[in-house]
Amino acid sequence: MTNMDLALKDMMVIDGAVGACVVDYNSGMALGMLGSSKALDLQVAAAGNTEVVRAKMRTIDQLALKEDIEDILITLGNQYHIIRPMTGRKSKGLFLYLALDRSRANLAMARHRLKGIEEELEV
Repeated sequence: MTNMDLALKDMMVIDGAVGACVVDYNSGMALGMLGSSKALDLQVAAAGNTEVVRAKMRTIDQLALKEDIEDILITLGNQYHIIRPMTGRKSKGLFLYLALDRSRANLAMARHRLKGIEEELEV
């Protein structure tokens, strides 16, 4: 089993997880995905969230902020979507995406676990 497969499985055991991806934001393609919901198309989510990441990175650049994105949270009525750009030397250009069922998720714990997964993942 690859490091990415393990990371995706670790993401899916987070309370409330319904879908997880590792995405290349240069191409918008998911390099790996795992999900438990037929209602969540992870390919579409990967492509759409790529646009979110690109837009935020452009804005940070235009504002001349010397900051990196830690994570992006999108709160929906029934779900949380967390986008976490990877910061490792070999994983630049990738982000983790995690969709959570809001009624079963602990947002603080999910963000904490996702940070740990990102730090351990080597692509």
